[in-house]
Amino acid sequence: GQEQLLKMMEERMMDVEQKLRLVKRLLQDKVNQLKEQLSKNTKADAMVKDLYVENAQLLKALEKTEQRQKTAERKNYLLEEKIANLNRIVKNLASPAFNS
Repeated sequence: GQEQLLKMMEERMMDVEQKLRLVKRLLQDKVNQLKEQLSKNTKADAMVKDLYVENAQLLKALEKTEQRQKTAERKNYLLEEKIANLNRIVKNLASPAFNS
């Protein structure tokens, strides 16, 4: 009876050890999976930071371009006014010449 009990306990121990090895293997797989995910997340985080910096640079460039456009529009408007004034002056100068 005692030998049979001992044999049963040995079989249960082997079964438990086998299950523990399986659990250990599953846990190791999960650890590897999480390490891989962490690596991917770290790369993605670096990319997001790079995009954030690039976006800020593009916004500054856009602001400068918009400012240049406003300046060019202002200068264009002033030039158009000067042209209109010059045309008036030419017309006024030419008008007495045609009248005489």
